[in-house]
Amino acid sequence: MTDRPVPAVLPPSLGARLGLTALLASLVAGVLGVLYAGHAEPDGVDRWISRPTADSVRPPWRGVALAVDFLAEPAGAAMLVVVAATGCLLLRRPRAAVLVVVGTGMTVGTTSLLKPLVGRTIHGEGNLSYPSGHTAFLTAFALVMALLAISQFRIGRTAGASLVLAASLGAGAAMGWAQVALGAHYPTDVLGGWCTALAVVPATAWLVDRVADRLGDRGAGPMVDAGRRERR
Repeated sequence: MTDRPVPAVLPPSLGARLGLTALLASLVAGVLGVLYAGHAEPDGVDRWISRPTADSVRPPWRGVALAVDFLAEPAGAAMLVVVAATGCLLLRRPRAAVLVVVGTGMTVGTTSLLKPLVGRTIHGEGNLSYPSGHTAFLTAFALVMALLAISQFRIGRTAGASLVLAASLGAGAAMGWAQVALGAHYPTDVLGGWCTALAVVPATAWLVDRVADRLGDRGAGPMVDAGRRERR
């Protein structure tokens, strides 16, 4: 009786690199949170890059920014997650489906917890801005898709690391540009959101693999015993 091994969602070849990346990203996000805690105005690098106004971008680019922004709005984010999770199930990758839901959910949840702790606002009291949940979500989603592709197509370590980097940078830059252009976040909010995704997704992927392995070992025990009895 033979069972095909279930592919891990965190490629072993990238585990150490992503672990170090997660640690550094956590450090950057934490430092930025401390530096900008309680701030209500752009400071330093934020003011140098862009002043937060609602009309920072004009048509047709404003339409592009709004379209990108929609991908992290509740309706858009739900659409992406449902489609991706369904695709993972059709590919018989239940771990990846779990990571799509849990990884993006944990990332957004982390930004929601950090915002009141940091207390940074934009456009008035009550509009908490650090870190950017929109940027964190799309970066997390892109990271999960990159990890799935690496496992599904058995991409090597160097190419896999390049894919993870390209996916996270591309998604983070696209959503970050939209958030700053629409005046929804400061540039450092975007960086904080990007770092949050880089910190949370690898840790969540590791956790999904550990839980799935443990459940699989528990289920395999009775099956192995039954196979032994049959051979007798």
